[in-house]
Amino acid sequence: MLHATIMNPIKINNDIFVTRFFNGCKFNSKVHFFMVSKNQIKLITSLQLKKYRLIHQLFIAEGVKVIQELVNSNFVLEQLFVTESIFETVSPAKKELISESDLKKISCLSTPNNCLALFQIPDKKKLGDNGLIVALDDIRDPGNLGTIIRLCDWFGVEQIICSEETVDVYNPKVVQATMGSISRVTISYLDLEKYIKKTNLPVFGTFIEGKNVYNENLPKEGILILGNEANGISDKLEKLVTNKLAIPRFGNLQLTESLNVATATAIFLSEFKRNF
Repeated sequence: MLHATIMNPIKINNDIFVTRFFNGCKFNSKVHFFMVSKNQIKLITSLQLKKYRLIHQLFIAEGVKVIQELVNSNFVLEQLFVTESIFETVSPAKKELISESDLKKISCLSTPNNCLALFQIPDKKKLGDNGLIVALDDIRDPGNLGTIIRLCDWFGVEQIICSEETVDVYNPKVVQATMGSISRVTISYLDLEKYIKKTNLPVFGTFIEGKNVYNENLPKEGILILGNEANGISDKLEKLVTNKLAIPRFGNLQLTESLNVATATAIFLSEFKRNF
């Protein structure tokens, strides 16, 4: 005889359905899915644009790893959409079981995972003026920003300040690339020139003609500026840099013009943290 185990109920379109699992065989009875409405699809897909993220104060996260990190953090979950019974600790009131076809309609990914969540954009946090701070001047690529956030998390950098031209941290591609590190690093957008003019911290900038970073005695505290992927650090910020740093080229031909900004970030952070 087969015995059914009654699991936690899932709320679907204001009704409660109980998922039953049978030992020793597959249970083939009809599964009740929540049908994503046109208005929901319109709202969720609109969040791919910064304008609507600001209006609704919501952002999208996809994938079990990213969502779990955010659920475990101080971010507030608005709604979770799943195609299977996962995230058992999430309240049934905030979790909806949907079909794979409906997930494709709301997903930002070409190959959707098995879950998508909406989180509230948190209130801005007060800026600190201590420790090592990474400043990003007009970083445009979402993957680069997401990777830099992960690197800061890895190296214990708690604060990133971004120029107002830098790609939005709540862009779905950025959130995806952070792999959850967005929950542990504070990211602020401001006028970098005004901020740096007021700081008492030493200001470091990354330049081709800078001093060899491997030969420098780097401090525990300071601001490290990284520039735009194509144009580097802007002229107005270059004037405020007190210490120009460079990663030397070791190749015989030395024809490579530059490093990817995220790759450069990893090297610079490693050097800043090496002696501490």
